[in-house]
Amino acid sequence: MMADIAPLGETKDWLEAIGFTVNDGDLWLEALTHGSTGAERNYERLEFLGDRVLGLAMAEWLYNHNNGAEGQLAQRLNALVSRQACAAIAREIGVSDHMRLGKQARDDGAAESDNVLCDTMEALLGASLLESGFDATREIIHRIWRSAFEGHAGRSKHPKSALQEWAAGNRRRPPHYEVVERSGPDHAARFTIRVTVNNVGEVEATAGSKQEAETAAARLFMEKYG
Repeated sequence: MMADIAPLGETKDWLEAIGFTVNDGDLWLEALTHGSTGAERNYERLEFLGDRVLGLAMAEWLYNHNNGAEGQLAQRLNALVSRQACAAIAREIGVSDHMRLGKQARDDGAAESDNVLCDTMEALLGASLLESGFDATREIIHRIWRSAFEGHAGRSKHPKSALQEWAAGNRRRPPHYEVVERSGPDHAARFTIRVTVNNVGEVEATAGSKQEAETAAARLFMEKYG
């Protein structure tokens, strides 16, 4: 059973207001359908496609508008296409109001999960590629990501890189990351990561993905010991 969702007509109007071209209704329904519904077709395959579309569009955008070295471009790219960034865009455009979720998943908070929001956002981009092609999808990415692109995302050093360099500069072994706990259902998983620098100390942090938890742990470590 699915929780209350926006009617199909409202969802079509919403998609078109964002700039998507909606001809194949079943395709867009698939892009907004989570596996918890038990539907035969859900967003996973489209998410796989959209992830690559977003990465390519963003890499091209950065290449054309940033004269930085390869490492700087990669740092910005990783920040702009991260789960946290994708989820933030999804929240801004109101994705959660149109996702098809099983009642239990919605009750468990999947509609606000960074993982689910990011996956759905990428699935929408995958659907757009199939409906309208790369050029049209790239234009949508440029429009809805512009604020993030012109902001500070990825401009400062990533916490894990900063910690790595700090450890090397202080003649310490490289930081060691380990998962100490994983909790919650797959669609709303929580990971607790411990980062240790030998003969200095350790801290733990929890987030919705291992990567985000590692980043948070590195940031906390630098705040405490750096």
